[in-house]
Amino acid sequence: MTPHAALYAIHLLAALIWVGGMFFAWMVLRPAAIETLEPPARLKLWVEVFRRFFVWVWVAVLVLPFSGAGMLHMGYASLEAAPRYVHMMIGLYIAMLALFLRVSALLLPQLRAAVSKQDWPAGGAVLGRIRRVVGFNLLLGMMLIAIVAARPSF
Repeated sequence: MTPHAALYAIHLLAALIWVGGMFFAWMVLRPAAIETLEPPARLKLWVEVFRRFFVWVWVAVLVLPFSGAGMLHMGYASLEAAPRYVHMMIGLYIAMLALFLRVSALLLPQLRAAVSKQDWPAGGAVLGRIRRVVGFNLLLGMMLIAIVAARPSF
């Protein structure tokens, strides 16, 4: 395996963990939790899901720029020489990171506080805001994957 192939595999796995986890949470876990759990249990579940999933997102958030920079340096003389889709990937990563940081640093502590106080209406409201941000981040992630897979030459 070449060094570039190893970095590419690590990069791809990190992206799949992050975007795939959001897809699973949005499309599978969320509807199942709504259908089967009462609000207090559902909110407690989400606190635990975020705690566990965000460990993996943090790994992805750290791995992606390092593996991406490594591939960039192996493949191109400079960032300016890289194809446009690489620039788009970097921009979308920054946007996704900002949204993740919003959830992780601002909204998740509010959810934890509401659940610890057993303030279920406040927790539900925060979870709704988290859902919207994660949904938008999921769309960005899927758009990023589609762009990179297509490798447009504009």
